[in-house]
Amino acid sequence: MTAEAPVLELRALRTEFRAGGAWHAAVRDVSLQVGRNETLAVVGESGSGKSVTALSVLRLLPGAGARHGGGQVLLDGQDLTALSEKQMSRLRGEAIAMIFQEPMTSLNPTMTVGDQIAEAIRLHRKLSWKEARRLALEVLEEVKIPAAARRFDDYPHQFSGGMRQRVMIAMALACKPRVLLADEPTTALDVTIQAQILNLLSELKAAHGMAVLFITHNLGVVAQIADRVAVMYAGEVVETADVQTLFARPTHPYTEALLRAMPRVDADSQVLDSIPGGVPAITAMPAGCAFAPRCRLKEARCEARRPDLTDIGPGHQVRCVVRAEPYKDKA
Repeated sequence: MTAEAPVLELRALRTEFRAGGAWHAAVRDVSLQVGRNETLAVVGESGSGKSVTALSVLRLLPGAGARHGGGQVLLDGQDLTALSEKQMSRLRGEAIAMIFQEPMTSLNPTMTVGDQIAEAIRLHRKLSWKEARRLALEVLEEVKIPAAARRFDDYPHQFSGGMRQRVMIAMALACKPRVLLADEPTTALDVTIQAQILNLLSELKAAHGMAVLFITHNLGVVAQIADRVAVMYAGEVVETADVQTLFARPTHPYTEALLRAMPRVDADSQVLDSIPGGVPAITAMPAGCAFAPRCRLKEARCEARRPDLTDIGPGHQVRCVVRAEPYKDKA
């Protein structure tokens, strides 16, 4: 937790999808906080609810098949779930922005990168095209596009993958947002470019004092960029801790399994551990612990009741009856 009031706070956020004629929770009572100049990494397998959580914050899910099922999304204390769509559209891109996973599908192929960034600026600020283009060039230079002035009128297909991702970051930062949501922004990049993008995001976070919610399935990325970590599984948070604690003392069996499955340069093993089974579908969620069918520590009580997120140390919480029990005894 941060000493100051959080910039972004989720309180028991619940998002539901319609399937088979009924509503099912894809994000289940998620509570998270991100402070100024802080990066919270949200990590988990595909299907764990990470991206849906971010899209729920911005209210970008399709209205026909998805709905807000409960809870609050607070931006500097203002509940975004209570705002009209018109009010939300003013906040998107200005107070809170998002970097998507694949820049080639997020950028308009018929517009130059400079005009796309300038358009985003003009959408939120009543500026002339000339002034908006000047600010767009500044932000392209800030994200370290080489020869930014010369590349300003190029089209997305003329940029490499790493440069396109820098353009996406520039677009997200154009209006100096208070919160940046980054949805696996380095997944499609090679390791060298990935490291450059992560360093760039860290520098920009410090320069602007942003709160960053960084979504990833890569624990190596988490170790490099995060201040705190929230591990998600089956739409709920199963463990939260600062990054040092999570790697030194992972407590939830799912967190341990993720770390065992990560390649290590200090180990000789030629075979990586895998986690048997898969994330349950939202239409077939177990009554008890969602991870129980895949868990090596499973007991009968695990399948009977959904566990609570329990404090086991300063800023360290875990959703596991087996692992939380010794800490309850001490309390």
